[in-house]
Amino acid sequence: MAATNLIGGAFLKRIFVMLLTVVLLLGICPMSALADTGGSGNVDGGGGGMGQGTSQNSWTPGMEGVRITVVDAESGQPVSSSFDLTNKTPSIKIHFGKVSKIQYANGASISPTTGNYDYYTPATPMPRIVSSGSQKASIEAIKKYFCSEYAVKLVAQQTGIAYEELIGGQYKLFLEPIAYFKHNGIMMAMTAHEAALYDNQAGGSLRKTMTSLTHKNLPLAMFLEYADMGFPAYTGATNKTCSNDTIITYLGMGIVWFTDPPAQPEPTDYDYEYRVDTDVITPVTLYAGSEINPDSPATVSFSINGSTYRMNNIVIPSGDSQIAWVKWHTPSEPQDITIYVSTNKGSLSQSTIRAKVVDLSGNDPPDPKATDTMGSWSASSIPSRETKTYAAWSVWWAKWHPYWVWHSTGKNTGYWVDDGWYDYFRDNYSASMTATTRIEPDEKVPTASGDLMKSGYGVTNTVTATVSTSAPLSHYTYGQTAVSYFPEFGYGTYWRLLERLTSGTTARFQFAKNIYSTYNQRVHFSPVWFPDGSYTVNTHVMDIWTPAGMLAMNLTDDVTISGSLYDDWHIAPGNP
Repeated sequence: MAATNLIGGAFLKRIFVMLLTVVLLLGICPMSALADTGGSGNVDGGGGGMGQGTSQNSWTPGMEGVRITVVDAESGQPVSSSFDLTNKTPSIKIHFGKVSKIQYANGASISPTTGNYDYYTPATPMPRIVSSGSQKASIEAIKKYFCSEYAVKLVAQQTGIAYEELIGGQYKLFLEPIAYFKHNGIMMAMTAHEAALYDNQAGGSLRKTMTSLTHKNLPLAMFLEYADMGFPAYTGATNKTCSNDTIITYLGMGIVWFTDPPAQPEPTDYDYEYRVDTDVITPVTLYAGSEINPDSPATVSFSINGSTYRMNNIVIPSGDSQIAWVKWHTPSEPQDITIYVSTNKGSLSQSTIRAKVVDLSGNDPPDPKATDTMGSWSASSIPSRETKTYAAWSVWWAKWHPYWVWHSTGKNTGYWVDDGWYDYFRDNYSASMTATTRIEPDEKVPTASGDLMKSGYGVTNTVTATVSTSAPLSHYTYGQTAVSYFPEFGYGTYWRLLERLTSGTTARFQFAKNIYSTYNQRVHFSPVWFPDGSYTVNTHVMDIWTPAGMLAMNLTDDVTISGSLYDDWHIAPGNP
């Protein structure tokens, strides 16, 4: 249906949507008022039946909404306040404000409030967002709605960002499904991410009472098919309840963009890429169909290159899950490794893991020459590289809850039996990283002034990577790798693997000593032909591993080029 037939001749730029949601069946709300903008998307589904609620803990299908945040397309960071859309008029007693998953991922903490819950009810209702047992959501209806001119103009109205700016390519829309439900007799509003954080703080109370909603259908309403904005793709089960860790890392989000879709990663035949001679952590998820308790705990075994590593004494309440992992050191030579995983209890997310171990050394730039020329060179933008600065995970433990019951065997006779049970508790952990890079003219540059230098001279790079966590060291690694890329090579082709000078919670890196440096300096030489202006070095800092994935940052810093080293040369006649 053409947009001109529906909205007075307006025609949107092509809008693409990345949303993964529940089964593609039925549930399409009337869309006659929406323009078909030609949007397309990457879609899949998950979820299932809802089970039975109680008077104190219940959810009515359709009591849902969507939180929308406008983000900068390049940085992935919010540029607007978040707002909530819903077709309903919920009377909410407790909510957590308008905090996005992005802000939580950056380290924001959950904070309940009893203040007014603000929302906007669209004139054209949204389609079903969260599936229930009898009412399925339709990804096609969801895509059509959020690809419509109506929806984008609504976002423009709510955020104060001009419609033409919104569709100009510099912004994306970040979507999060919301559920309105009764918990312990109190009406609450939560995104999937907030439900997982709250459940961590409340000792698993949501998981016990609202499992099908908060730990299955709500988080599986939207997730990413491939990584974007620093969030990973989800490839796990779509018909099982999900752990808080999985929800926090992977689920409950969708992304709308207004230009061509982000470049798709090349398909690989491996699950993880590691660097040589590096401490890494390889995780799997262990699901407990029935209780795994201290009387008969689970052991997960990892077989790697002839060695077996075990994570012992794992306990998990019935119907829940936990990450199990191995911390190990990769070989010193590049190779492909198949890791075999087994367990004596429960079921695993995967029993075979394929790892590729690569060597990033040996690709240093060639010897710079005074005769080098610009040729057909043109400036390149800084590439997107894997970025993740926060990770969260948890470990279950159990404590016996005694419940003594008198068993009578006759008048005034009998015996006591402890008919107790195990109560389960969760230790929650998180890790965050910060990193810096400092590009400066080398101390041997004779005419440098602050960050101003001439082309052809060397620059130094000092990088720090700090990990902050209260977890035991068996749960994480220090920063181990930093790689710098340079503008003259289009931030590819050649790079420098920095040398780690100090380890620990704050690791420090610098360029390795340059074999072409007369003074054996830790430098990279800028090309003599490089034009005046900013000389920007891109450094990817990585290999801080946790059970919830690798932390990494993509950094830049620069010096300013003005003139070339030829300007410092003075030619004088020789003595007669």
